[in-house]
Parts: sequence; structure tokens; C-alpha cells
Amino acid sequence: MIARCTNPAVQADGDRTIQASVEIRNVSTESWRPAEGFAIGYHIFDPESETLMVDGPRVIPDGEIAPGEGRRFELHFDLPPEPGRYRVHVSPMQENVCWFYERDAQFLLIDGVVEKERARVEKFRVTTGAALRRERRLRWLRRAFTLPVQSILRNRSLIQTMVRRDVLGRYRGSFGGAFWAVLNPLILMLTYYFVFGVVLRTRFPNDPSRSGFALYFLAGMLPWLAVSEAAGRAPTVMLEHRNFVKKLVFPVETLPLNLTASGLVSELFGVILFVAGVLAAHGSVPASLAWLPVLLIPQILFTAGICWFLAALGVFVRDLAQVNGFLLTLWFFLTPICYPEASLPASAMAVLPKNPMLVLVRGYRAILLEGHAPAFGSLWKLWLVAIVVFVLGHAWFHKLRKSFPDMI
Repeated sequence: MIARCTNPAVQADGDRTIQASVEIRNVSTESWRPAEGFAIGYHIFDPESETLMVDGPRVIPDGEIAPGEGRRFELHFDLPPEPGRYRVHVSPMQENVCWFYERDAQFLLIDGVVEKERARVEKFRVTTGAALRRERRLRWLRRAFTLPVQSILRNRSLIQTMVRRDVLGRYRGSFGGAFWAVLNPLILMLTYYFVFGVVLRTRFPNDPSRSGFALYFLAGMLPWLAVSEAAGRAPTVMLEHRNFVKKLVFPVETLPLNLTASGLVSELFGVILFVAGVLAAHGSVPASLAWLPVLLIPQILFTAGICWFLAALGVFVRDLAQVNGFLLTLWFFLTPICYPEASLPASAMAVLPKNPMLVLVRGYRAILLEGHAPAFGSLWKLWLVAIVVFVLGHAWFHKLRKSFPDMI
């Protein structure tokens, strides 16, 4: 440590002026000489962006400060006139060499607020750069988990309105209207069923009948419908809503969430049709259907994280939409949805179980057809992956969102 700060005193002195008094002791092995550029100064930062706003004038000591000696310094400075929060670092420094707080020396940290052209001191303390970095990491972790949840809760009415408008708007003016929300996934599933179940005669060992293949295939398609629909549209969602992006007050982070919710609407219709089919084929619906929320929650978190990531990246990489379509097709055929897992080589089974979609497909089949809960060993890993993707996806989107208006 180069310097030690003790006995700080800080107060607001009318208007925007702050008075700060602190004793600074030289705990290094070298003398601090004013002739060599030693002084006391202050930096004023924006605490949100951590941008340096003011590099204040220096207070030069009246003489040399030898190792072990201390000196009390008085500073008077004004906070910026703009209302808001400010963070002040009062620290020893050596001109054209360094600020001591950047080298983990103790310094005086002041948090102030400007309201109605008057300054107010919220708190002050002696700390170090290392301590601030630890606090910053903890604050980032806390915000990484709380910000996306707060955004969803704060804008839930807007998300509901946008999803309803999106679902109805996609089919407005067509002959079938909103019925296409049911018809589209139904036609897609029937097409795959015809190719794999009728033409290729693929069968699942749990139920080798044609109706058994249909049910196992459709159960695997349910989570895929929601994830693929949202992820497929995510790269272009910011471009499609460029008017909203350019509005500073619009919460653009809700646009990828709208896709996630719209995909769930398609899945909801699919689940209703599937349950009706199970009821017709078996005469009853298994009680294990109650486990569905345990799969839906990580599915929603995972899809939202993927959509946030793709939506932000799509603003900068315009070809992402085309590449993304290919990757989704590859992802679909690498997931045993329309064929049994037993048909895969042993080498593939060493890697494919790490596929989150495979865990969802297995879980849906377990609760909808096999009458038991999803395997816990893979379920907790799915929850962990979903939370990590959700948090990192939002952090990625939040970091890049300031550049969206310029790029669009």
C-alpha cells in the first residue's frame, strides 16, 4: 500500500459545493515531494457508466511528506450542475505518473447527489480500488439476475399486448385468420410424420405401432415448436421494430421476450391437440402431466436467453438470419425427435445428451406418454444451463443495446 487515509469528514456547503477533509499518511518507502509532482486531487465519475466526468484541480502540500508522516488536506469542489448521482475519488497522485487509488492505495470515496441545483452527500468512506472491484463484481452478479426479472415484471402488460398483436397481426387479412396459429404447426408436424412415420417407417421401441410413433414424435415436437419459432425470428426482430428501437423510452429488451411468448402460444395449441390425441388413443391423460411447469420454466428461460443473444447479434451481423435457419435445421436433426435414440451411434450418444433440447424432449415424453417424472439427473442440469443462458443472454443484450440506434 502506498498511502493510508484516516479521519475523513465530508459535508455539503450550499449549492453544489462539497467540503472534504482527510488525513493522508505516507506508508511507502519514498518521500512525497511537491517538486516531483506529488499532490492531492479528485476525480468525479458517473457511477452508472463509470465515466470520468471531472479531473479536478490539485491541492499541493506545503512541503515534503517523509515515509511514515501524515498531513491533513482540505478540499472544496463543485459537483456538476446536471441532476443525478456522482461518485468522487479523493486521492494522492503524482503528476504524469499515476493516481494512487489506481494502485490500490486507500482513498476517500464520496457518493453525492445533485437535486434542484443543490448537492447532498449520501455517504462517504475510505476504501481501495481492490475493494471497489469486488463490490463491482458482486453488484454485476446481483444486477445480472435481478435486471431481467425486473424488466419482465415491469413490462408484463406491454409484453402481453405486443404478443397478442403479434399473433393476430401475422395472419390478419388471411382466409384462416388466427386459426393459422394452430394450422401451421399442425401441418408441419403432419409433414414430418408422413416422411418419417409412413414413408421411412421409423418406430420407437417404447411403442412400435404407427400410432405410438405419432405420439412420441409429436411429444418431442412440442418444445421444439416454441424454441425454434422464437429463435428463428430473433435475429431480425430489432430490424423489424426499428421505429421502437430509436425511441429512447421504449424498453427494447421486451422485443425478444415477445418472440418467446409467441412461441409458447403456438406450443399451447399443440399441447391441447396432443392431449386430445392421447385421450382419444388411451382414454385418459397421465397424472404426470402436472410436471409440465417443471419443464416449461427452464424452457422459457433458455429460449429468452437465446433470443436476447440472437436479437443483439442480428443488429450487427445482417446475414445471421440466413445462417440461423441452417443452424436450427441442423439442431433439429441432431435431436432425436423424429427418430429413436437407439439409432444413433455410441460415439454420438457421448455428446448429444448435453443438448438441452434432448433433455426437454425426453422430459415431455416422460410426463405425457410414459407416466413418470423427468429424470432428475438431467433436469437440474437443464435448469442450471437455462439460468446461465438467461442471465448471459440479457447481459449481452444490455451491453450492446446502446449501439442499436446507430446501427439501425
